[in-house]
Amino acid sequence: MKCRNRQQPDHLRGPKTPKMFPLKDAEMGAFTFFASSLPHDVCGSNGLPLTPNSIKILGRFQILKTITHPRLCQYVDISRGKHERLVVVAEHCERSLEDLLRERKPVRVKQDTVNSGTNSGREIGKMMRKMGISVRFDIERIGQDLKFVFVYSAVLCIAYEVLEGLQYLNKHGIVHRALSPHNILLDRKGHIKLAKFGLYHMTAHGDDVDFPIGYPSYLAPEVIAQGIFKTTDHVPCEKPLPSGPKSDVWSLGIILFELCVGRKLFQSLDISERLKFLLTLGCVDDTMIVLAEEHGCLDIIKELPENVINVLKKCLTFHPSKRPTPDELMKDQVFSEVSPLYTPFVKPASLFSSSLRCADLTLPEDISDLCKDIDNDYLAERSIEEVYYLWCLAGGDLEKELINKEIIRSKPPICTLPNFLFEDGESFGQGRDRSSLLDDTTVTLSLCQLRNRLKDVGGEAFYPLLEDDQSNLPHSNSSNELSAAAALPLIIRERDTEYQLNRIILFDRLLKAYPYKKNQIWKEARVDIPPLMRGLTWAALLGVEGAIHAKYDAIDKDTPIPTDRQIEVDIPRCHQYDELLSSPEGHAKFRRVLKAWVVSHPDLVYWQALAYACMSAFIPKYLYNFFLKDNSHVIQEYLTVFSQMIAFHDPELSNHLNEIGFIPDYVFPLHKIFHLWDTLLLGNSSFPFCIGVAILQQLRDRLLANGFNECILLFSDLPEIDIERCVRESVNLFCWTPKSATYRQHAQPPRPTSESTAVRSSAPYFSAECTDPPKTDLSRESIPLSDLKSEVSPRISAEDLIDLCELTVTGHFKTPTKKTKSSKPKLLVVDIRNSSINIPFSAAFTAEGELSQGPYTTMLHSFKGKVIVIVGHVAKQTAEFAAHLVKMKYPRVCILDGGINKIRPTGLLTVPSPQI
Repeated sequence: MKCRNRQQPDHLRGPKTPKMFPLKDAEMGAFTFFASSLPHDVCGSNGLPLTPNSIKILGRFQILKTITHPRLCQYVDISRGKHERLVVVAEHCERSLEDLLRERKPVRVKQDTVNSGTNSGREIGKMMRKMGISVRFDIERIGQDLKFVFVYSAVLCIAYEVLEGLQYLNKHGIVHRALSPHNILLDRKGHIKLAKFGLYHMTAHGDDVDFPIGYPSYLAPEVIAQGIFKTTDHVPCEKPLPSGPKSDVWSLGIILFELCVGRKLFQSLDISERLKFLLTLGCVDDTMIVLAEEHGCLDIIKELPENVINVLKKCLTFHPSKRPTPDELMKDQVFSEVSPLYTPFVKPASLFSSSLRCADLTLPEDISDLCKDIDNDYLAERSIEEVYYLWCLAGGDLEKELINKEIIRSKPPICTLPNFLFEDGESFGQGRDRSSLLDDTTVTLSLCQLRNRLKDVGGEAFYPLLEDDQSNLPHSNSSNELSAAAALPLIIRERDTEYQLNRIILFDRLLKAYPYKKNQIWKEARVDIPPLMRGLTWAALLGVEGAIHAKYDAIDKDTPIPTDRQIEVDIPRCHQYDELLSSPEGHAKFRRVLKAWVVSHPDLVYWQALAYACMSAFIPKYLYNFFLKDNSHVIQEYLTVFSQMIAFHDPELSNHLNEIGFIPDYVFPLHKIFHLWDTLLLGNSSFPFCIGVAILQQLRDRLLANGFNECILLFSDLPEIDIERCVRESVNLFCWTPKSATYRQHAQPPRPTSESTAVRSSAPYFSAECTDPPKTDLSRESIPLSDLKSEVSPRISAEDLIDLCELTVTGHFKTPTKKTKSSKPKLLVVDIRNSSINIPFSAAFTAEGELSQGPYTTMLHSFKGKVIVIVGHVAKQTAEFAAHLVKMKYPRVCILDGGINKIRPTGLLTVPSPQI
């Protein structure tokens, strides 16, 4: 009776599901190549200048960063250099199958039996694993003896692991096409990792580079027969079909053949002869036998086990129609002994998913492994993306690394001149520039500088405790040693390696606990958001949850709709200085996201899943009803409220802008918008008004000194704005602005609340709880747009007046009580009724528009700079009185909505009748 030993060797054990593939024992590598140059005097079919090929490659590269699998080297980053140079950063391992072939020893595959009396089977297994040989053993009982039947299946394991990687790539529509021994790497445990699997995809199947993708000895016959074919935007031609998954199976067959015989094939032939020989294999019956006879290794091939021979024959089937795909080959009977030993890879659930994120978590088989402290290398536990980001902050320079290894070599310009140049510009006598070809060298990026920079960071910094805090005050869980760095300007904090390490780790842990740690995410975001974590953090701040990918995939983004033409026109005008947004891939994704929004909101005239989900949360909150087919009333109301905000915070600037008739309009470049949005998403729908006022105040002196035409020129030149100062001042303006002053009839309605929670929120202005309050009897009422536009100062609700007076209303408008907190008055309430003992409207101003002298004049002047609330019976009179104060440059002037009658039922601000 046979029974498989439960303790499987490391090499044959399937991988555990990774969280997001920490660096572990791997390294980071970089390689470089040039994209094809385009003519400068040619336009595309749309009449626009041709998009550089390096931009196209950069756009296609982005999808490769999302492909993670234990058998694939993780792509990390791509950067553009001069003259269409591209540098790609990816996970790297020093050893490869090339090293095995360099030893010129066949990878033996044989079977043997050992009696239990000679040696323990497990001891032999351990010894052979130390030698790098993959082992599986079965146990047979023959009489009183145990026999350990060993199967040396290294070739099958290599083949199966390569097929695992290829199968996963094919699921994502990607073909390797550059498979070769030096692109099949081996990690420290001897497992396979495929490298440079994205070169064929990112270069548009070789269209965007001047070198062929693939290596002559390993190209499938159908690929060779097709030849190299390049298409261009400015020369219409029929493009052949790209290589399919079966071409990689042929390449794998050649590699496995070389491993079995211990030598490289076709070394005595030049490239043209190799290609001819491969094409002639279509005329023979047995490709494998012909290859063996050609290289004098027929005896070695005949000694191979039947299952290995079957794998080679299936891979080296000449006609692609009869050759299996990676998926079909993996399911073939030849791998029946190997496949049960591997656990199928399950991609971890994403942050925004309906599935349980912890469903596939597993503990080590040996619990004691949890307590082991392996060299205290906490950095290796972080994801490769984080390590690369920190490496750059610590002074890492890709170009410098490549120059040091002589991968990038400078050439004197005089050496590039041709020998002959004709009048028409044609040149002769200059050899082909070899730098335009692919240099296959991968340079390992040293982490010594980064590790040295982080040598004083303790292990506890990598595992911060997340404790609940009920305080409404902003705080940070980062270590106390970073308090000094936290006080530095934002631009310095974002370049501080230690500070960013702590912030990245903290946000990573908080986001993994989202939505349960949503409040702490808000509090930490108020300190700052690490750039690396910005995308997911924004989504969390917008409240994105659920199966966003399923929702996005269910939307029809392909059927033509009337707005397609407008989207096509708008996209090329959107931030085209940005490399990613200007790429065709960026255009395509942007188009699908916009179209998904339009299709899912048929009543409106205007992203990949997470972008779409964020957009769906952002627009209702900040741009509610902005995209109605007839949105003029919404826009006019928004601009009117913005004008009132300018008058509220800076009356002098408001007066000047109204006199010259200038309406400011400013567009930020992307690199400045990021910091602005970090703060914008923390506020409610009124916060953009404060940002607008903060921007104008930075340009205040220049605006006041110029007329309409000069102001137009000022904004057309995109004047420099200090973003950190803008953020700081906008928060201050936001806190000074009464909540109801920015009330808009067409803003998003507040969320319904129960009667028990309908009390005025005591949450701080700038927090996760700072939402638009529910409507009550003391809330602001809607007024016609014409009336709103006639008022210079904003209205505030009775609720805000009560808050500003630091009063509370107990019961249902009964006896008012003073809040326990004592402070100086925040506001002055001016009663302008004609029967008032305060400032009667009829006698408040002189014929010249000046404030009449009286006992109230000094009081009014002493409150200049604080909130001044105008209260009366007639709305027109209160609006005019407020406008007079604005003309006199009084800031923070507002009107009580509904007048004195609105607040009378509360029992507050009771004014006795004047004595007759």
